[in-house]
Amino acid sequence: MNEFVELIESQSQRYGSREAIRYQTYEEHPQWKSLSWEELASLVDKASLALCAQGVTHETKVALFTQNCPEVLFVHYGAFYNRAVPVPIYATSSAEEATHIINDSGATILFTGDQHQYETAQGIASQCPTLKLIVALDPRVKLSSEGLASVMWDDFLNQPGNNIEQLKTTVRKSMADSTANDLMYLIYTSGTTGAAKGVMLTHSNFSAAMLGHGMRIDVDDEIDLSLSFLPFSHIFELGWTMFCLKHGVRVAINRDPKEIQKAVKEINPTCMCSVPRFWEKVYTAISDNVNNAKPVVKMLLKRAVKVGKKRNLKYVRRGVKVPTMLEAQYQYFDRKVFSKIRKAVGISDRNFFPTAGAMLSDNITEFLHGIGINIVIGYGLSETNATVTFYPSPGWKLGTVGTPLPGVKVKIGNKHEILVKGPTVMKGYYNNPEENAKAIDEDGWFHTGDCGDLTQDGHLVLTERLKDLFKTSNGKYVAPQVMETRLAQDKFIEQVAVIGDGRQFISALIVPNFESLKAYATKNGLNLNTNEELAYSKEIHEMLEQRIEKYQQDLATYERIKQFIVMPRPFSIEKREVTNTLKIRRAVINKHYAKLIDAIYTREYKVK
Repeated sequence: MNEFVELIESQSQRYGSREAIRYQTYEEHPQWKSLSWEELASLVDKASLALCAQGVTHETKVALFTQNCPEVLFVHYGAFYNRAVPVPIYATSSAEEATHIINDSGATILFTGDQHQYETAQGIASQCPTLKLIVALDPRVKLSSEGLASVMWDDFLNQPGNNIEQLKTTVRKSMADSTANDLMYLIYTSGTTGAAKGVMLTHSNFSAAMLGHGMRIDVDDEIDLSLSFLPFSHIFELGWTMFCLKHGVRVAINRDPKEIQKAVKEINPTCMCSVPRFWEKVYTAISDNVNNAKPVVKMLLKRAVKVGKKRNLKYVRRGVKVPTMLEAQYQYFDRKVFSKIRKAVGISDRNFFPTAGAMLSDNITEFLHGIGINIVIGYGLSETNATVTFYPSPGWKLGTVGTPLPGVKVKIGNKHEILVKGPTVMKGYYNNPEENAKAIDEDGWFHTGDCGDLTQDGHLVLTERLKDLFKTSNGKYVAPQVMETRLAQDKFIEQVAVIGDGRQFISALIVPNFESLKAYATKNGLNLNTNEELAYSKEIHEMLEQRIEKYQQDLATYERIKQFIVMPRPFSIEKREVTNTLKIRRAVINKHYAKLIDAIYTREYKVK
């Protein structure tokens, strides 16, 4: 029997009434409630029987189109009991994307979250011939009397009726027959350059990942509490949550990503995986508070951070004993300054915060470590079951994404492409032999499409997506993500798309943080009230121009942004301008804003 098939049951026997999961109720003002391991095991059992009653069996695909909620885990593990395969779909996916995933996977049941997802599911059901049933997880959903058959979650769980014993026998046999080679998940990539591909991850892939992480990560089932922030359709969050459950770490499930700042303060997690944007916003908020503080407070914090960086980066990072005087200074500043900052953020003293998905600037990483927030930067993909590399402790290096997970091999191929090999690498893309041939070579190396280099002591330096690299008309290669990462830390900037492929110089489309711009306009007596007025303002443009220049002073002339346009609205998931994980779809943006971009280079664009 696979370890993930028996995990919930064995943990229930071990931990009993101890808290396993914390979740938010389905209310306008949700409350946090808990489930014990025994309760979790009971609900997984019920889900497995309900799935079995619907004919779910070996390799049946079960799709989930919903925000994070505890029911997602009930369905996942219930599917494992039946040797079935969960197929997560991002809650923000368009009808087109959801249709593609359901049809490509051949899913027979679709679990939906809120009213919007349920109605989207009913709207596409006629285009999905394998789909037989829709199950609404949110009790506030109003079911349609027309369209595909649909039921509420509670009714779905109660459907076995008097047939329970027979279903139990069938489920138990499936559990006993499960193997390490069974398909565990179909994770669809976010598709920055084309249609999403179904990544086939087996139980053995996940077991290898758990083993490798267990050799590098120390968690405490008595103390640690993880906050689930990223969607379960994201391999990073999914893998991390699996790791937590395997090691008895409590998991608090945040349903609304927009409320994450509030949730962090309510939960006070000791660990939480996240993307760099979260920490960029934390850094911006702290910087704003410091800038508005009295001179004596600014001076105190400057001194404190200097001590914190020296202690944590020069000594702790390297596993070297901290000098007595420096340790005393740090402990003083930790009590007087750092602990208060961490408390304001919602971070406890014991912490481990994996961060991946994009690059986080070195200065933010240094600052966070300096104040005692243990950011652990890593790199991975859906195809590698998340982690390829992450910071070792001690011994991590600034500017890198760490060293390979135990059991995983990394080498650099042609054009500095990162190649990966090991037991965590996917079985292949589902129904896609052509892409499989491109992705995995004859020697078993997976070609990531990312560029990087290995240091002499084996740390990976991530540089750029291979497909994102472009060449200006002057023949100079430019890595746009470098500048995009730098600008993302600015409090006035929310999104950036760097332009320049085949052009004579680099330009950018910039989506500002409109809330921050409005505050700036008010403070400076500018009568600018709408997003359009802010975006087209000459004063705003000049202010942003000065700030952008500071971020690129050390870059070569050909790498610098010479012109930019401030956009009046964000890049949109619905319009496929960004992925569900908010990565730029550069080709789509170039197409959607072709005339605007051309105007930059023909000098026709003028700031009002």
